[in-house]
Amino acid sequence: MTPRTLTLYGKPGCHLCEEARRVVLDARAAATTATELVEIDVSLDPRLNRAYGERIPVLAVDGEEVFEYHVDADELEMRLAKVAR
Repeated sequence: MTPRTLTLYGKPGCHLCEEARRVVLDARAAATTATELVEIDVSLDPRLNRAYGERIPVLAVDGEEVFEYHVDADELEMRLAKVAR
């Protein structure tokens, strides 16, 4: 089975991003399916900074943006429990 891809958009020094990362790492540890975490620093790319700079952290699951500003641990765990399409 292909691992689920979690993409976390954020930047260094962002306390909300650090909190979201902790939630994502905990959810990955509890997940029964394989997951891959990709972290993207939006401050390194002007285009990404314009797109995400005011609304980070953003978490995408398999390319679909599902959380903005805050990652809900219970909802993320439910999403990861669903079979990937």
